[in-house]
Amino acid sequence: MPHSNAASVACRWLTQSLLSPLPAPLTLDWLFDDGSLTRRLTRLSNDGFSVTPLVEGWQPLRNDECAALGLPPASIGWVREVYLRGHGQAWVFARSVAARSALQGDGLHMDELGSRSLGELLFCDQAFTRRAIEVCRYPQEWLPTAAQADELWARRSRFDRGSLSVLVAEVFLPSLWQAVHEHPENG
Repeated sequence: MPHSNAASVACRWLTQSLLSPLPAPLTLDWLFDDGSLTRRLTRLSNDGFSVTPLVEGWQPLRNDECAALGLPPASIGWVREVYLRGHGQAWVFARSVAARSALQGDGLHMDELGSRSLGELLFCDQAFTRRAIEVCRYPQEWLPTAAQADELWARRSRFDRGSLSVLVAEVFLPSLWQAVHEHPENG
């Protein structure tokens, strides 16, 4: 495991209506954009987008994830952590989780995605509904060592299809903001 999944660390996830003070307008636009982040990153990178898997497997979910999915604490779930990259540079750290019970027999094979984008799959399947986007300053202990930094903005949302719920969290790394400022016409 590349980083700590410490239960003692916490993050207060908030919807836009509860967020105060508000971040800069550009940050706010990226955090609460309800379109596909994969598509937006593909545009920003002029089709230089890629996904690098870091961690995939069954493990205990964090307390905040269990609460968001309506599961008992320490439930086992499928965890997928990836970097979303532009021109090979890590722009976003993404962590997607789903309960074991919900995945079994549902037909969503998170274990077979490899370097494909889960987000694109969720947006292409019209049966999925997306709940409200929540944001927080992501604890650095939850990030891979190479990406650890204080006060990084993150967002998450839950995608539901029948009994299946997938929670997707995306942490915006400093390299993304640099690319956005260098190519504002693509962002």
